[in-house]
Amino acid sequence: MPSIFAYQSSEVDWCESNFQHSELVAEFYNTFSNVTFFIFGPLMMFLMHPYAQKRSRSIYALCVLFMIIGLFSMYFHMTLSFLGQLLDEISILWLLAGGYSIWMPRCYFPTFLGENRPQFICLIVIATMVSTFLSFLRPTVNAYALNSIALHILYIVFQEYKKTSNKELRHLIEVSVVLWAFALTSWITDRFLCSFWQQINFTYMHSVWHLLISITFPYGMVTMALVDARYEMPNQTLKVRYWPRDTWPVGLPYVEISGDHKNC
Repeated sequence: MPSIFAYQSSEVDWCESNFQHSELVAEFYNTFSNVTFFIFGPLMMFLMHPYAQKRSRSIYALCVLFMIIGLFSMYFHMTLSFLGQLLDEISILWLLAGGYSIWMPRCYFPTFLGENRPQFICLIVIATMVSTFLSFLRPTVNAYALNSIALHILYIVFQEYKKTSNKELRHLIEVSVVLWAFALTSWITDRFLCSFWQQINFTYMHSVWHLLISITFPYGMVTMALVDARYEMPNQTLKVRYWPRDTWPVGLPYVEISGDHKNC
């Protein structure tokens, strides 16, 4: 149906004024704030290469999906089209599904699956396919449903935080949760407090969401890699490093692997 491609065919519109800076770009800052996805995605593929070789090359697919999210988000905010909205949301859904498939600890699998990861992956794929079709039914609630998945991830992370004495993992969990909380706050305030931002002439909180959530991705990725290693890589030692330098106060986390052949 041609109308799904049309500018502003989506029911979702953000606080930033439309077509203020360009006749071709509906939301200028919301569109180009996605550039960080194309920076952090390839960088994490490079930094996590040794880990991917040891654990799973599916890590590369997650990074590619992350960049695809940035691309579809740009398309959505440029056009505010219904197609752009669905592509943006569905790509996020499949990124989350990929993360669950790779890193969900077996002890959290549904009991009827035991600890069978291939069966768990099949369940995730089926659930994601069903959710993909359901996303067409009530598109206005898709974003809220996606954000609600974070509650389950937070539950898993909180359980692992209580279990571990690893200072690096605890620090990563703390930073990841804080970044996600600030990102979600930006998303919510842009959605529900738009009139306030308009009064102070700052309607760019959704752009802040893009920037913060793109930074949250590397931290969340490394956090789950450390959690996963505790269960799936017991004979490997994962050391957290930061790009460009460990000594810098701010950096992009990644893991360095060395075998220590320790006993479980």
